Amino acid sequence: QVQLVESGGGLVQAGGSLRLSCAASGRSFSLAIMGWYRQTPGRQRDLVATITRGGTMHYAESVQDRFTISRDNPKNTVYLQMNSLKPEDTAVYYCNARSYSDTGSGSFGPGTQVTVSS
Repeated sequence: QVQLVESGGGLVQAGGSLRLSCAASGRSFSLAIMGWYRQTPGRQRDLVATITRGGTMHYAESVQDRFTISRDNPKNTVYLQMNSLKPEDTAVYYCNARSYSDTGSGSFGPGTQVTVSS
């Protein structure tokens, strides 16, 4: 069973930076693809970025060139460095992990709030 715990959220002014971390536990194959999603009230949970165990990254267009995802495989930890934050980045950010064969949404952590003030 996969367990994910996020940390690093908080309040920051527009233009500032935050770094989110997610510590994962579970079988290695269940952590093949890790990533971050975000959700605001009344809206669906949207993909922010993903990274495979081999380092292949994918970003949502809205965060391209501002956010950087990385992972430390021996520590089963994934990070999201968020720069040039905008008020529209305000959301609950969820860590996600799934295997290569998982056709569903995988596992999510409880989430961490990121609030960007204007």
